[in-house]
Amino acid sequence: MERVHDLGGRAGFGAVEVEADEPVFHDPWERTARALVFAAMGNHPNPTTSAFRHAIERMDPEHYLTSSYYEHWLTAAASLAVESGAVEPEELEQRAGGPFPLARPPAEPQVEGTGAQRFAVGDRVRVVATPHPGHSRCPDYVRGRIGTVVRVDDSFSLPDIEAHSLRRVVEGTYGVRFTARELWDDADGRAAVHADLWDSYLEPA
Repeated sequence: MERVHDLGGRAGFGAVEVEADEPVFHDPWERTARALVFAAMGNHPNPTTSAFRHAIERMDPEHYLTSSYYEHWLTAAASLAVESGAVEPEELEQRAGGPFPLARPPAEPQVEGTGAQRFAVGDRVRVVATPHPGHSRCPDYVRGRIGTVVRVDDSFSLPDIEAHSLRRVVEGTYGVRFTARELWDDADGRAAVHADLWDSYLEPA
């Protein structure tokens, strides 16, 4: 599975566990892991949420699926610290007393971005079907599918570029409505799914 973090619409991973009155942190080390992320990002040459998310996305699939939420954060923080030169992998292993799993090297996709706001409420749009190897906020399950723009939002930096470089492309974002059956053949015909998407993810339908 190339995009192991992108599990929307996928089956076979078991029931979602809902914990009543779930605390923010279950163990003290989780609080530390969260703090380490901010320290690592402060020393990283591209200190953005997008770069942090991509560090989690680059985890080995087996490690990703068998680790907890804050272990994802810990792996991302350590990986970003190594990539920025703040720490060496050998130091992590020495402190851990054994192997310390890190994220795989970052991808280098060629994404240009539209830098536009081309669509209006009521426009039918198709989500661009072709994925790329880097970070994206476009869910796989809407790629290639047709929906309707129901909301035009502000313009924001495109995460697909922001995660990988200091270049910024600011473009329009939209709320797009899809019928559930457009996404999944066996879905309830009365249901709908709404997704927030950047201009670059869309083309006229």
